[in-house]
This record gives sequence, C-alpha cells and structure tokens, in this order.
Amino acid sequence: MGYRARVLTVDTLPIARPLSGARYSAAELSSDGDAVYLLDQRRLPGEEAYVVARTASDVAQAIRDMVVRGAPAIGVAAAYGVALARRAGELDAALDELASARPTAVNLRWAVERIGAVARAGSVEDTCHAARALHRDDVAACRAIGAIGADLLPARTTVLTHCNAGALATGGFGTALGVVRAAWASGKLSLVLADETRPYLQGARLTAWELREDGVPVELLTDGMAGHFFARGEIGAVVVGADRIAANGDVANKIGTYGLAVLARAHDVPFYVAAPWSTVDLATPSGREIVIEERASDEVTTIAGVRVAPQGVSARHPGFDVTPARLVTAIITERGAIARVDAAGLSALAR
Repeated sequence: MGYRARVLTVDTLPIARPLSGARYSAAELSSDGDAVYLLDQRRLPGEEAYVVARTASDVAQAIRDMVVRGAPAIGVAAAYGVALARRAGELDAALDELASARPTAVNLRWAVERIGAVARAGSVEDTCHAARALHRDDVAACRAIGAIGADLLPARTTVLTHCNAGALATGGFGTALGVVRAAWASGKLSLVLADETRPYLQGARLTAWELREDGVPVELLTDGMAGHFFARGEIGAVVVGADRIAANGDVANKIGTYGLAVLARAHDVPFYVAAPWSTVDLATPSGREIVIEERASDEVTTIAGVRVAPQGVSARHPGFDVTPARLVTAIITERGAIARVDAAGLSALAR
C-alpha cells in the first residue's frame, strides 16, 4: 500500500477549508493539489485518522481497501485521484485503474470520465478546480435530497436505515442520512434505527457515529432484527442510499437492502431510496445487468482478524444486492422525488 495513515482532524489538514461542510470529511484535496486526504473509515469510531494518498494508484488502492467507501464519496475521491494523475503526467493508466477500483458503484466511473475529460483538455489547475467543483456539487445535491426527502416523511416518525449513506459516504451531509438530518432539524424525526451491516459494520461504526456526533437519537439493530420491529409497528419509513440505479428503477445497494424492501412491502411501510442523479445509470437497462462485487470470504469468516468460522469453511460475500423497482416507494434525487419508479419516471427527470 502506497498510502500512509496520519492521525489528523479535518481542522489540521493542509487544505484551505473543508468542502464537506462537516467537522470531518471523507475526502479532501490538499491546498496545493499534490495529495488527497482520506478519512480511514476502517478505524472509526475508535480513531479519526486520515490517510495521505500521493498518487492516483494510492487513491485506487484506498478505494479497494475500503478506506473510503460509499458511491458518491468514492466518486469524489477518484476525481481527486485524476487531479493527482494530471499533475504526475500519468493520465491514461490512472483513469483505467481508478474507474475499475470497484465495479458496482456507477459514481466512480462517472466521476473519472467527467474529470478525466477536463484533465485531457486543460491544465493541472483546471483539473483541480473541476474536481473540487464536483465535490461541492455533491454536497449541494445531498442537501437538496435531504430537504425533498424530509417532506415525504410523516411527523414524529422512526426511520430504519441500512449501511452508511451519510457524510462519510458522500461529499458531505449524506443521502439517506441527509434526509434524516433534514427531518431531525424540522422536528419530524423521533428515532433512527440503524442496521449494524455485517461484515464491515458500517451501520454500527459509521452511521451511529455520525448521528451521535449530530445529537440525533439512534439505536442499533443486528441485521436480522428488522422483521421483529416491523411486526411491532415501530418503523414508520425505511430510507437507504444506492450505489447504482438502473434505467427501469431497480436499485443496487449494500447487501441486505432487498430484504428490508420485502419487509417494508409486507408491512405497508414506505421504502425510500435517496441518491444523487449521478447514481442513476440510464445506460444499464435493469438490475440484471448490474455487476455485483464479490468480496473476499475472509471478510465474513473473521472479525477484527479473529477467525469466527471453522477452518476450511468459506463464506459467500456479495457486497450488494438489487431491489426491484416495484418495491421502491420513491427515489429521492436532487432533481426531485420519483414516485413513479420505472423507466418513464426516471426519464422524466433526465436532462
């Protein structure tokens, strides 16, 4: 691994100001554009440490290693990786490596192509400016998603969410947690139930950490508990993020999302997907064509380096699943909420 960890807060990073809009930030480009600082999300909540990526390959490796994760956040990180590659004069190989670092999230390739086009035509400064603009746009999109989504929630509701779709998974503020934050600020939210999200525990480590930082009431569930609380009538809405949304409205998100959608439909609870328009992939006809990342078996059979399964037993580990459009109540984007979740509904917001 070429990157290295440094224990820094966002206030001590060598940047002009954080573009995340938060005290912490998933990814930031240094003021002089020669390094990318990535909050090492594997260390949270115990330690707030940023890794220093000096090359595009460092950024790609950090994405593969899940130092930074979440579809919009890895898009931002990759955009900054393109800026490093433009500075180093190693653009072609870097673009391919960054775009292929993880296969499911469409934001990654979208960001690489968008900033790569600027890098090919313009200067280092142009590339840095475009990458920072992409970051700012993502934060603005998240805030718009939050406002639109909060309006859809009933008053004093309990929201169930899965994985982490917050500031850590985006440029800042969050998608699903953007809706939660906006609902809390407007007095519409009473409680968040967060799935722990095996095997990386993004819900337990990251979502709970973010909400505690903001003073939003949160309780953890193991991934198998949701049905119990649906049956008791304790869940008013489900709000999740997305890594890719196909042209017909099928949604790829963290493994376990599909099961929640089935439970929500069975208990007549609205199931909302919050994502920026950059997550919508109109070139992919349906969820059947979405490549689902298969991660290493030992990420399931071990916890914190300690093996919990018998030797010789392997594990299946798809990183994502696909929720059919028919189970989605609405897709919430910065362009508006899509209540007709199908190809026509998505096309109506395409521009």
